[in-house]
Amino acid sequence: MKLAPLCRISRAHFSLKTNLSQYRCFQPDFVPRDPKAKPIKYKYPAFYDPYGPRPPTSDKIIELAEKIASLPPEERLQIGPALRDRVMHPKLEPISVDGMDLGTPHGGSSKAEEKKVEKTTFDVKLEKFDAGAKLKVIKEIRSFTDLGLKEAKDLVEKVPVILKQQVTKDEANSIIEKIKAVGGVAVME
Repeated sequence: MKLAPLCRISRAHFSLKTNLSQYRCFQPDFVPRDPKAKPIKYKYPAFYDPYGPRPPTSDKIIELAEKIASLPPEERLQIGPALRDRVMHPKLEPISVDGMDLGTPHGGSSKAEEKKVEKTTFDVKLEKFDAGAKLKVIKEIRSFTDLGLKEAKDLVEKVPVILKQQVTKDEANSIIEKIKAVGGVAVME
């Protein structure tokens, strides 16, 4: 081995205080890499299977799967419990879900469970207004929002537009009445 690489290695790692015999190039089975060698190209599988290749399914299993698939749904539901009893697997106990909201069971819904959540916040939307009442509508919008004159004018010109979001039902009704009084039409969403 040449002296230059040895000096470089010892200088670079002098502060680490490592033993020089720990470097791979000083091991007896070390073979230096050929600088002219081309990199190895590996063929990667189309998808990653963590369990490796599996043996093909036997004819007996395929025949059994076909028999199970041909059974009516009522009999298919009985296969699991019967197989568990035959193989003597312990029965899985249901987990207590008291106090958890799991939605509707099995994707179905019944009349008793259909409780519509009452909406508490609403949006007020300006639908239209009379052309002569544009100035009054702008002034009224400025009274219940913190918009300036230009912003309120731009908002009114973009009709239909949402004037105020997340307001209570009483507040939304009062805004709608005020808009109606000056010649506009507003709705609650």
